[in-house]
Amino acid sequence: MPDTEQRITLSSEQQEELENRLHKAAKENRILCSSALAIAKSLGIPPGEVGNAANKLKIKISRCQLGCF
Repeated sequence: MPDTEQRITLSSEQQEELENRLHKAAKENRILCSSALAIAKSLGIPPGEVGNAANKLKIKISRCQLGCF
């Protein structure tokens, strides 16, 4: 399946907020897909950006609902 999601560049403030939210939501370096999607929606960013940040932070996304992560 081709990657049709548009890549965006987050500002340093957006990146920091995203990482803070991921750390708060993660338990034992894991976060539920539904939580990751909610973070993306609340920040107005594509889910893939949350996935990229989670990878950077070594946070695993579990119970994936869409096959995005």
